Amino acid sequence: MFGVLSESFKTAVNKLRFADDDKALKNALETLKKALLKADVHHKVTKELLQRVEAHTKQAGIGQEAFLNAIKHSLAEILTAPGNQGFVYTSKPPTVVLMSGLQGSGKTTTTVKLGTYLKLRKKKVLIAACDLQRLAAVEQLKQLCAQHELDLFYDESGSDPVDVAKKALEKAKSGLYDVLLVDTAGRLAIDEALMAQIKAVHKAIAPHEVFYVADALSGQDAVKTAASFHEALGITGVVLSKYDGDTKGGVALGIAHQVGVPLRFIGVGEKAADLEAFLPERIVGRIMGEGDLATLAEKTNAVIDEKKAKLMNKKIKKGEFNFNDFLDQMESMKKLGSMKSMLGMIPGLSGMADKLKDVDLENSVEMKRIKAMIGSMTLKEREAPALLNNSRKRRIATGAGLSQVEVNRFLKQFQNAAKMAKKFSGKKGMQDLQAMLGQNARGGFPR
Repeated sequence: MFGVLSESFKTAVNKLRFADDDKALKNALETLKKALLKADVHHKVTKELLQRVEAHTKQAGIGQEAFLNAIKHSLAEILTAPGNQGFVYTSKPPTVVLMSGLQGSGKTTTTVKLGTYLKLRKKKVLIAACDLQRLAAVEQLKQLCAQHELDLFYDESGSDPVDVAKKALEKAKSGLYDVLLVDTAGRLAIDEALMAQIKAVHKAIAPHEVFYVADALSGQDAVKTAASFHEALGITGVVLSKYDGDTKGGVALGIAHQVGVPLRFIGVGEKAADLEAFLPERIVGRIMGEGDLATLAEKTNAVIDEKKAKLMNKKIKKGEFNFNDFLDQMESMKKLGSMKSMLGMIPGLSGMADKLKDVDLENSVEMKRIKAMIGSMTLKEREAPALLNNSRKRRIATGAGLSQVEVNRFLKQFQNAAKMAKKFSGKKGMQDLQAMLGQNARGGFPR
């Protein structure tokens, strides 16, 4: 996700090999400047970032470590804007969030992603369908909310978004919801009708937050439109959608600084779980190739039931991990988001993330075959893999439409995975895992 930016910073840091070398520092800053501009970072943001990096480096004494620390410190400063970070709940529920943006920015899907994010954190969420302009907008929300088991308020006969928003707020209060997300109409461009309508909705429900959904693929245009909405509505945060599709990635570095409001969330994939809180200190760690284990842990804790996890660990230690457990784990993995997003949070593995950007575990051919095989097993066979003799394997292969060779290959992979899981579940398991990750970490930023 931050691959281009990360490589740019690494190249610049490697230009500084010796301490107290002014010429090398100038060369490193010039390299950084070219890389940032190429990554679509605004020229004013680039200039300010370079000035800060140079000042911090000289203050600490020119050298590779000082330059690296200066980049981290300066990046954190540029990425931080006055206001809240992540999602902040009001003391008296429901927390009302007005979602705004241009048509095609991903506003509706982002609203559903945000609802999923909050639901995973045990919050009761209601989404209000107030986009009555776009054809099938309400129907789209109906399908998405049903798919992800989110509550939706809509009015079949309603034609006034202000009236629908008021009714949704009443429902959120009476239904004891923690959060109300109000999806509003977008336009292909900023116009008076759009602003008048959304201002009327804003006045009617007095939201605690106004989020502007900006399309990362629109580059610097995303900054301009965010600034226009801020001027008209007083937005409290930006959500950057489609960031996984932005190969340059520079817009994330400047949008908060240029607009003057914090970047609150970024969309990092197509799945409902692919929305992450934008916390500057953590994002800096990921850009610098150090990973973000804190966010990964939070994501995991939100998805995995603690009691189930303890029970699963016991089964793994005893070598009793079965096919039903495997399917349960895959369901949990789906809720964590894309593989690319998860790998980007693990120190030393961020370089692998871009290589796996198109990997979809859930819909891959291999996963479909595995599900077909497990679906062809009896309940006893799923619980006790040791029962699978040759005749049973032949029956499973026929039922799944596969060869017995393919079934045997999967069973061998399953056994090896179970053995590895058992090894890492022991007392020295974490040390072994860290050692393995340490080997993968070579080639990162110099220390």
